[in-house]
Order: sequence, then C-alpha cells, then structure tokens
Amino acid sequence: MKKILAADIGGTNSRFAAFTIHGKKIRYDSSIWISTNAASSFSNLLELLVHSKFDLHPIKADVAIFGVAGPVVDSLRCSPPNIAWDIDLTTIPDTLCCANALLINDFLAQAYAVSTPAFSDALEITAGTSIPNCPIAMLGAGTGLGKSLLVPDRSGGYLPVPTEGGHGVFPFITKDEVEYAEFLRTKIQRTTIIQDYVLSGSGLEHLFEFHTGNIAPSHTVVTHFTEHPTVLEWFARFYGRVCRNFVLDTFALGGLYITGGIAAKNPIVIEHNEFKTAFRGCEPHSDIFSNIPIKLNQNEESGLWGAAQYGADHLMHTSEPHPLV
Repeated sequence: MKKILAADIGGTNSRFAAFTIHGKKIRYDSSIWISTNAASSFSNLLELLVHSKFDLHPIKADVAIFGVAGPVVDSLRCSPPNIAWDIDLTTIPDTLCCANALLINDFLAQAYAVSTPAFSDALEITAGTSIPNCPIAMLGAGTGLGKSLLVPDRSGGYLPVPTEGGHGVFPFITKDEVEYAEFLRTKIQRTTIIQDYVLSGSGLEHLFEFHTGNIAPSHTVVTHFTEHPTVLEWFARFYGRVCRNFVLDTFALGGLYITGGIAAKNPIVIEHNEFKTAFRGCEPHSDIFSNIPIKLNQNEESGLWGAAQYGADHLMHTSEPHPLV
C-alpha cells in the first residue's frame, strides 16, 4: 500500500498527517501539529517532525505533499508572506524527505479536500440552491486570508484552482472605515491595505485596538466578542463583503465554502447579520445572492486531507473529476 505524507504549513501551526491509499480512496492514519515558529527553517521543521513520535518518517513516504500558505509557481519553491523562512524543496537533504515531494498552495489543498470526508459534516450557514456548471468559491481567514475555486469541468466534476486573491486591495467604503484604513496604514507602515491585512488574526487585533484603544492577541479578542459588539460587527461586515466580491468576481453560484481558523472556531462571525447583509449587498443581483448556499468547514485538518488527495492523484496519475461529497 502506498503511503502519503501530507502537510499543511501555516503561519501559526504546521500540521502533518500520514495517509494510506486503498484502491482509489485515501485513509487517514495519524497526524501531529508542530508550531511553525518553533522552526528556524523548513529543513529544521522537518527535523522536528523526524524527532517527534510521528508514525511516518518523511523518507519512507511514497509521496510528500506540502500545502503552504503562499504562492507556489513551480511545485518546488515558495516564499510564504506570513512565515519567517522560505521553502525550496531542491535544497532539502535526502535524509529528511523522500524524493517525490511537491509544494501546493494551502487553499488549493482546501479545494481538493471538498471531495474528501473532511468536508462531509460542513455546517450549513445559509440554505440555497447550487447552480449547475457554475464555480464554487472557497475562502478562509486565519493567520492570513486564502481563496481558491472549484471550476466545473466537462465531465461533471470540478477542477481545483488556487488563487492569491487575499492580496487584493481591501474595499473600504464608509467614512469611519476610511479612518480605520488610515489607522492601519500608520500601524503597519503600509501604503496599500490588502485584504490579508484586514481579514486575518493580526487584522482582528488591529480592529480591536482601533475601537477600544487596547492591545490584545486575536485569540483573546474572539473570546470577548460579546463584550465588544462593534468589533464583531465590523469584522463580520468585512468578512461578508470580501466573500461577496469573490463570488461576484468568479460568478461562483455553485456555492461558497468558508474555512480557516477564525470562522471555524467562532461561527458567530459568519452567522452575524452584518455578514449576511454585506454578502447580499449587491443591488443589481441581490436576488441571486440570496440563494447561494454557504457552508462552514470546521475541520481544522481538512488541508491535510486535501494535500493527501492531491498526492493520491499524483501517484495514480488520474484525470478523473472530483465529485463533491
């Protein structure tokens, strides 16, 4: 049986899992989480994995797929914006990884995961009707903001497509929001405010400071949302607006999947009326947007499933479509 090492390298945590291929299906065996900041380099991260109690040594895998939060052009190199070090698989010692190793964007992995058990219990946020032959959008905020698409093919399946849409400029609208944009520019010393700076853990921290004058880490902010309703309302509104624009840009009437740590751990953000109002706030097409199904993925290891599915496809050289679960 073929063994797959799947990884989801994020700005906060690096998750690793061992999978086994059974026929045309993948089986989850075990996983481990390692703090990304605990590693001084990607090689050092693999050293930490090797010296852990993880079941599968990287050199014994038939394929290793590393999903990483950043742009991947050639399947070998990436400079993640929210990680202190770069990744270059051509420089990894043979003692740390198998030769059959590839990098993919972490949200490409999320798109692949939709066809796996990881998304089977996704929470329905808004009921609706998926329009056939239209794309499905994937979006999620965590340490950074990720986006991907599932594009219909001609065989009744879907082709997962990565994007770097989280680096697009954020659309501030009201006078108060423009004041917040100026606050952000001063705070982070950036002229252009991209979506990643707003819809992320650090973005939530800045929003909290803007409204309260206090500084707190994002995990503290979310546990006190009820005490600071304005912070929650603004973040929910921003989330809904970005989701709406992405669905508009891609005509993703097949549906919207929301993933990422912030919403997964705090569904109140996307269940909030401000999210729903902002998402449907498209005057020419509000009737269409009111019928788009929205689901929330709360499986924090879904990226591992997606990376494993990508690895299985790579090993089997299959071109079969990916039916949605």
